Amino acid sequence: MSSTQNRSNLVKPSSRLKEGRALALDVWSIFSATNLPADCINLGQGYMNFAPPTWITAAAEDALKSVAPNHYSHPRGRIRLREALKAFYSPQFHRDLDVESEILVTSGANEGQYSVFTAFLEHGDEVIMFEPFFDQYLPSVTFNGGKPVYVPLHPPSFSTIKPTSDDWTIDFDELRAAVTSRTKIIIVNTPHNPVGKVFTKNELEAIAAIAEEFNLLVMADEVYDCLVFDGKEHIRIANLPGMWDRTVTVGSAGKAFAATGWRIGWLIAPPSIIQPTLAASTRIIFCTNSPLQEAAACGLEQAKERHFFEIQRSEYDARRAVLSQTFDALGLKYTLPEGSYFILLDISKVKFPDDYPFPPSVLGRGRDFKACWFIAIEIGVSSIPVSEFYCEEHANIGEAYARFAFCKDLDTLHRAAERFQRLREYIHD
Repeated sequence: MSSTQNRSNLVKPSSRLKEGRALALDVWSIFSATNLPADCINLGQGYMNFAPPTWITAAAEDALKSVAPNHYSHPRGRIRLREALKAFYSPQFHRDLDVESEILVTSGANEGQYSVFTAFLEHGDEVIMFEPFFDQYLPSVTFNGGKPVYVPLHPPSFSTIKPTSDDWTIDFDELRAAVTSRTKIIIVNTPHNPVGKVFTKNELEAIAAIAEEFNLLVMADEVYDCLVFDGKEHIRIANLPGMWDRTVTVGSAGKAFAATGWRIGWLIAPPSIIQPTLAASTRIIFCTNSPLQEAAACGLEQAKERHFFEIQRSEYDARRAVLSQTFDALGLKYTLPEGSYFILLDISKVKFPDDYPFPPSVLGRGRDFKACWFIAIEIGVSSIPVSEFYCEEHANIGEAYARFAFCKDLDTLHRAAERFQRLREYIHD
């Protein structure tokens, strides 16, 4: 073949990549450690800088030393993990879960969600998601032919002195208006990333009523169910009257056991949802990492006797306090999260020079991108700009906030708190 032949007509990537923002430079790449100063403290990405408990990692080591866990697992998941999920979650769902038809182990919560979309979406079907939304929802929906429909959570009013995540509210008239004849699924993320909102029973009942009226499937993304603070109650929408039949609940060993790289998740739902999703998941990944399923099973089996989740919640409460007290001392508003491990800081008062040398990747984006970059470079603490979790129409809501993760050890958070003191000179009314 001649080297001078025209190559401009080579096969182009699918349009679904553009629709799902997959080709755009994403926020994780912009604010990755490779683009920031070497000593910048990473409070941006939501992964831990500490190891899972040794009694769980020991189970992974034991699995690697035996034969069966080094080979394919059943596409439904290893039976030990499914039995552990049944024992752990049956009391929470007030039913005797069936390990063969109501539990599916997935390669992380994200693959489980993707498989649900593959199993249920026809081209042009609409999926309602509350904003700000976990950014993986968008490509997972569009790659499967779905159309995202956005309903914003409304942030606290300016007059709210000490806002909490509960002050982010749903306009149910807006939600109802978003439903059309093509609506198929509504995603309910509680506790919520990045707001930290723990949806109330009244809110979930109102969502459930709409799902019942319009025959919608509900994806209940509950991966932070083990991290709820201040006496708030995590309510499962699947437990509300009539909702078990139309709800798939998503869980995550990565969030539960500080093991985000393990990619072990699970779905709990009736057979009418699990069976089609299993068919999709089997063709997408066939099966999930075998030895780490054994480790996740060990975690669930021993969590109760070790009071693991109670202790972990207390530890995260202390981590949350380090950042909240730091922001209080600076006189900056923030949303105190009642769940998950993120704090949204109101960065409207953080001022930076108009001629600051921002990189091209930040220019042309929301003000929050500039503020987060400025804080990362000048203060030495990285975060994530929240407008990334909105559609273009509503991005202005997110521009007021930066998301800081407190799933880090206390030493790291205290060092970040010390650095934040330098932010004072850039705060102006």
